[in-house]
Amino acid sequence: MSRPNIALIADPSSPEGCREYLAEAVELLTGAPPVRVDSRHFATGGSGRCAPDGGRLRLQVPEERLDFVPDVVLLYEIPPHRRRDLAAFQELLESHDVVTLAAGPEAWRTATEKNLTVARFERDGVAQMETVVLSDPALAEAAEAFERLGGDTWARPVVGTGGDDTFHVTTPGQLAEATAYYAGHGTDWMLSRDAGNVTPDGLRHQFRVFVLGEQVVHAREHLQPEPDTPCNTCRGATPVHIDPADLPPRLAELAVAATASVGLPFAGVDLAPENGGVVFEVNVQPAFVDGAVEVAKVAVPYVQAHLDAFDLAGGGSPRGLTASA
Repeated sequence: MSRPNIALIADPSSPEGCREYLAEAVELLTGAPPVRVDSRHFATGGSGRCAPDGGRLRLQVPEERLDFVPDVVLLYEIPPHRRRDLAAFQELLESHDVVTLAAGPEAWRTATEKNLTVARFERDGVAQMETVVLSDPALAEAAEAFERLGGDTWARPVVGTGGDDTFHVTTPGQLAEATAYYAGHGTDWMLSRDAGNVTPDGLRHQFRVFVLGEQVVHAREHLQPEPDTPCNTCRGATPVHIDPADLPPRLAELAVAATASVGLPFAGVDLAPENGGVVFEVNVQPAFVDGAVEVAKVAVPYVQAHLDAFDLAGGGSPRGLTASA
């Protein structure tokens, strides 16, 4: 069967570098690199054009001399604050039968806006720490929530990335600072009861579980030597890779349930075993770390899932492709 035209559509302003892992995976599996496209061209107000082409979708970016009909689209590494602007593009991909695991805008929004995630988990019975969503609260309102949550909490923005703007709040003074901080940035935020996810030797820890469909394809534990700092690798946490078979079954079940709850076909789920197992969040496009390890264990299965879906749909003949070098 002919090799499909694969577009890797990502935001090059992102520092995570996931697009490099995915491009490597595409070349490993197909023998050819993907066509790279700046996602901002197809966001609201972008210069990219989408035109029907024999029941498919032709993508055009005139200033880059790019004009082609993709069979498969890898839409990845889109910063959270830019995802809403791609909703119309996601809908076009779906309506023109382009093979993609980008899901739909509703699933992206549910996982990206953490207040919606909390509500969805409550609806579906996915275990999480008690959380209060706050929108420009007076300090007295924030203080009432803080006390109700036991005075040991984490504050985080409704939309954020990499643990940025997230604080461990354990005193009234820290609460006042957090309240003023979010008010100054004009963002809604949340307070969650601390999960007590600290190892006996004092390391804050959590698990990142990669779910593809109903299967865990990879996992890692994040160990953070600063217990008041989020457990993100970009904030200094050390990742320890875990074979899916060695992951506690309760965590695997929770990760799959959380992914299904928000409606994603692929996700990176952050959770901890304490309190019987609780989910912190579901990452729409989880970052990859450690080079070859996660190319093989995450990027390759992710790309292969697209190729399998393409084959299941009947494949197709190569489409016209014109792109600048």
